[in-house]
Amino acid sequence: MTDTDITAAPAPAVGASSPSSWMTQARTFVTRIESICATDPGARAALRSGLGKRLDEVPRMHRIVAAWLPPSVGPNDTDAQRAFYTVASLIAAQKSDVLRTDRTPLNGNGKGGDLSAGPTRYGTSLGLTFAAAISTDGRNGLRENAAETRLNLLTRQSTPGLHRHLPAAVRQLCDKKTPPDWAQLLVHLRAWPRDRKEISRRWLQDYYRARNKSTLDTAREAADTLLPDRPTDDQP
Repeated sequence: MTDTDITAAPAPAVGASSPSSWMTQARTFVTRIESICATDPGARAALRSGLGKRLDEVPRMHRIVAAWLPPSVGPNDTDAQRAFYTVASLIAAQKSDVLRTDRTPLNGNGKGGDLSAGPTRYGTSLGLTFAAAISTDGRNGLRENAAETRLNLLTRQSTPGLHRHLPAAVRQLCDKKTPPDWAQLLVHLRAWPRDRKEISRRWLQDYYRARNKSTLDTAREAADTLLPDRPTDDQP
């Protein structure tokens, strides 16, 4: 068990309606890591070398990540530290074309736009990202059963298990050009040891809510195409 001082920087509520200090820290960190990866191939390679590894197995990452850890992440808070290191390595492991792509938040149909489902206002959860990555034609995105299986696997993991399974899951998303909201993922990773059940519930609810909306929208579009033309006033 780690010696985590949660009173110094309390974990945000899972459904918080405004950015927490953790989210602000996460956005600053992610912006810096993305900038480093885009401009320094050597640093990016060093970050990528830590993919799926524990803190004591990533000596090349320390010179880059350590300086950007928030002051509230103490030397004994290894759970929080690992969250930052994991996200840094995941960002670095993206393909170059994905890393350079400017993205807007996703809705359940894989498009940018207003995220009306309250908890997603300040970050897109991994559940919503998986929903957005699903392809309607089964070719250009994830198949629905594969996305659902992967997401359910993640929600059942302990903290070490989640860090171990994330690289494959995120690679799946990035291959379909639907990378996660890195800052939101970092906040959830950091809170996972304490709030795993609540975060898992949000991921699954976000996923199924988005998929249900997508299914309903598709059904409505199909129904609209089958409706007969309405007669005009001058028709008998």
